Amino acid sequence: MLNGYGATIVDGAWLTLQLSLLSMALAIALGLLGAAIRLSPVKWLAWCGDLYATVIRGVPDLVLILLIFYGGQAAVNWIAPMLGYEDYIDLNPFASGVGTLGFIFGAYLSETFRGAFMAIPKGQGEAGFAYGMSPLQVFFRIQVPQMIRLAIPGFTNNWLVLVKATALISVVGLQDMMFKAKQASDATREPFTYFLAVAALYLVVTTVSLVLLRMLERRYSVGVKVAEL
Repeated sequence: MLNGYGATIVDGAWLTLQLSLLSMALAIALGLLGAAIRLSPVKWLAWCGDLYATVIRGVPDLVLILLIFYGGQAAVNWIAPMLGYEDYIDLNPFASGVGTLGFIFGAYLSETFRGAFMAIPKGQGEAGFAYGMSPLQVFFRIQVPQMIRLAIPGFTNNWLVLVKATALISVVGLQDMMFKAKQASDATREPFTYFLAVAALYLVVTTVSLVLLRMLERRYSVGVKVAEL
């Protein structure tokens, strides 16, 4: 059915999955940092965090990918001669894709995490201090578990969008499953067949993700009474 291109597309799917996981790991780190900065009592820090979230969320992902990839490559080749390196440097598409998607979705997750932290009643942290807990103990034992529970619905949505956004990285030369499918469709002139296979693989990834994240949400919701509407 796939004229021998099935294994190639599956290899591209594995690369896409790696790109998604590493990008999300970076996005989580940037999202937590962004949330901390935006909740900072220092006004200029909070302003910088808000600027990062507003600008990144206000520009289309494809435009940002092209700007960061080509702008980053131009910056690297502008700085390299100053350091004594004269050869032209090509950025690795995979590393660039991880950095770009992580940077973009870090802005979205900063809003998700900020809202989750703000939803935790302040009295719970104060109760932890009253019991003699240190600030770190209050953060990791009281605030983080509740933040995870509150953030999972928004996190799930961002993860699904990120997985689908990986298809855009093929425009900068990453040989993911979209890139492989495009090559196969050009060679056989059967684009519907190969892009349908890619759609099915994306659907498998997102379905499994939804199941796992639903299990995680139930795990962190133990002991929490759900409101009856």
